[in-house]
Amino acid sequence: MTTAAATAPIALAAHKPPRRAAMTAFWALTLRDLRVLRRELVPFLSRTIMQPLLLLFVFTYVFPQIGQGIGGSGASEGTFNSIIMGGLLGSAVIFTGIQAVALPLVQDFGYTREIEDRVMAPLPVGLLAFQKIATGAIQGMLSALVVFPLALVIPSEPITLHVNWPVLITALPIASILGASLGLTIGTKVAPQQVSLVFSLLLIPMTFLGCVYYPWSSLATIKWLQIAVLVNPLVYMSEAFRAALVPIEHMTLWVVYPAMIAFTLLLARSGIKGFRKRVLT
Repeated sequence: MTTAAATAPIALAAHKPPRRAAMTAFWALTLRDLRVLRRELVPFLSRTIMQPLLLLFVFTYVFPQIGQGIGGSGASEGTFNSIIMGGLLGSAVIFTGIQAVALPLVQDFGYTREIEDRVMAPLPVGLLAFQKIATGAIQGMLSALVVFPLALVIPSEPITLHVNWPVLITALPIASILGASLGLTIGTKVAPQQVSLVFSLLLIPMTFLGCVYYPWSSLATIKWLQIAVLVNPLVYMSEAFRAALVPIEHMTLWVVYPAMIAFTLLLARSGIKGFRKRVLT
């Protein structure tokens, strides 16, 4: 996968001062990953669009047409169509971050051993791990841009948006870094033969208990569950996007932002530590 054009800046970086060489290598690796993404644009779009497309089609188009209660013909902007908007963006961002970082890492540390080529770059191991997070975060933000138009076109009743730009502009990068950090942690902690278990034991429960299909406040009638789901970072991402896009009740931003930042720092630290351990051993 490594091309001469992509590796040339890294080779030249070895002749520069350490800090400048490290930054040159960092950007060269990031550009290389983005070039690979451009060459694999169709698979990226396919895995990004499929789940939100089916969810939107079934819940906000098919159900209203057949008269089902969820997203039914009497739904207003304050009900299911608006509720699911933030949740879909949150799930798309976090799962893209996981797919963009965790799955390639499993291959890099596995049979391809591509990680050995990356370690030769004039980068500290910790910064090399952070480069993985940066690439995953970029893909996470791109996934939001891809999914966003679907939520505006597919529902049988249009969703009225009230965009809070300061919240959207700040929440999207934080959520994307959070998703990529989770991907780094999974990619360095999970053995290749256990990857399938991650989806069944982690990602599926995370989705259904991540306030994707309902706001966190609606769990007040099940108090123990409302408290339990607070360990799920997707809850805060879904609530952040609801606050940014639709005029419905959401978790206070004084909780959402600190929680997302705390999860990001915790997962990034865990992922970088795991990455360093895997590389050095």
